[in-house]
Amino acid sequence: MVVQEARFQKLLLAIFWLVLVLALLIFAFSIIGNKDSGIPTFVNAILVIVVGIGGIWALYWSGNNVAEMTGEKRRDKIVAYFYIFPAIFILGVYLVYPAVRTIILSFYDRTSTNFVGLQNYVHIFSDGKMLITLRNTLMWVVVVPTVAVSLGLVIAVLVDKLNPTAEKVFKALIFLPMAISFVGAGVIFRFIYYKAPFGSEIGLLNAIRNAMGNESIAWLIQEPWNNFLLMFIMIWLQTGFAMVILSSAIKNVPADLHEAARIDGAGPFRIFFQITIPYIRNSIIMVMTTILFLVLKAFDIVFVMTSGDYNTDVVASAMYDQTFQQGNFGVGSSLAVLLFIFVVPFVIQNIRNMRDNGV
Repeated sequence: MVVQEARFQKLLLAIFWLVLVLALLIFAFSIIGNKDSGIPTFVNAILVIVVGIGGIWALYWSGNNVAEMTGEKRRDKIVAYFYIFPAIFILGVYLVYPAVRTIILSFYDRTSTNFVGLQNYVHIFSDGKMLITLRNTLMWVVVVPTVAVSLGLVIAVLVDKLNPTAEKVFKALIFLPMAISFVGAGVIFRFIYYKAPFGSEIGLLNAIRNAMGNESIAWLIQEPWNNFLLMFIMIWLQTGFAMVILSSAIKNVPADLHEAARIDGAGPFRIFFQITIPYIRNSIIMVMTTILFLVLKAFDIVFVMTSGDYNTDVVASAMYDQTFQQGNFGVGSSLAVLLFIFVVPFVIQNIRNMRDNGV
């Protein structure tokens, strides 16, 4: 009885320390994270790192002590839940709550005060500009992944036939654009498509046209071709990614299958379409869905190049425009919900594909 009482007292003490550490951690972050605290930025950054690392260490140390006091049967479960709790908490605060809040706001007016039901969704599917936005998004979804994966697959097959040194060089050159951010790529191609209002032409495409004796063209206002010019940037960025993944998948195709097909009289094209493609099907789907995620979030390129003008808006850029530039939180939230609905099927497909591959 005395032993149990002593253990209970130790458990209470450990819980007290756990709660105290958590409270002090929250209090410390509320002070050093406040912009009006008067603490210099450099010192503030150091304090955040020190308090964050030290506080989390103290938190887990206290949690382990609590788990040790509960006995061997419960200890492992408590430790597991305790270590996974921060991740669940962060997901809940920064993912689940904003998602639920966004869904709720999509049923309210632009000021989020009056309930309007499905009016925002009706507006999206009836307004002319919004319909163009949906059309553009559909074009991006169809064109970019298809072209990027097709080019990546063709390049992967071709470089696979080179000697190892040449293969590495070509792969590095084609993969290099992946190191450039969407904003950086947008700035680069803004100069490529640029049309000078007067004087010498500095835009690459127009400089070439001028050298051939043709007039300059304002490429980014030529509808609907300006959308394809923006899509080309994403294709340029993602072809290297598709090439690397698919090249790795092609190398894993058993050579015995190709040899058996050749013995049966199959030509290169038949081997490619009836053996290679089916064998790397899961890799193709994975690459396709990954690029689809990026396409549905293609805000940076559109914003840097045209800001959504000249009928180049997509759902992601329209969502930003409605929410932060026009202050219409209702329509902006509705567009965010639609974007979420578009993404979910591809997420599910990716998860299934990973399970099929044993990942």
